[in-house]
Amino acid sequence: SRPHPEATGRDLSDIAADWGVDLAQAARRLDPAGAIYFQMDEADVRRVLSFPLTMIGSDGLPHDDHPHPRLWGTFPRVLGRYARELGLFPLETAIHKMTGMPAEMFRLDGRGRLAAGCYADVVVFNPDTVIDRATYEEPKQFSDGIEKVFVNGVLSWESGARSVARAGRLVGGKSH
Repeated sequence: SRPHPEATGRDLSDIAADWGVDLAQAARRLDPAGAIYFQMDEADVRRVLSFPLTMIGSDGLPHDDHPHPRLWGTFPRVLGRYARELGLFPLETAIHKMTGMPAEMFRLDGRGRLAAGCYADVVVFNPDTVIDRATYEEPKQFSDGIEKVFVNGVLSWESGARSVARAGRLVGGKSH
């Protein structure tokens, strides 16, 4: 909350109790603010991820000082936890759900696959160690096992440090 940064990372019920107000009053007082809602059931997440037509992406927003951990950990979590540790699907399927499927769905020509003439957005990772480290308390944690990131064929990140190169650009798909 911009008016109440001291509330960052706290439960709404605790904030309301400290202020001596009900939940609705506390929410109004915090406005404008982002929130993280704990409504997902892990069994449901696994079932949805396992569905063959499920694509994987993130709606994490980088402008928040205390973002949802998915901003920093969505893809390593899928690779490390759901593919490697839980075996919901092979690694190749996880990668396709994050790359080729969304690129095809949103008609992002030249993206989502490794082939001559494509843009070469590539993440080099160790399949034995890749895992998310972001938490609700510390959401801006680098994931383990990510070795290099190439954006449009240009090395943009390596061994925990970003390069000075800025090869990214806004992309848009063609309408369906």
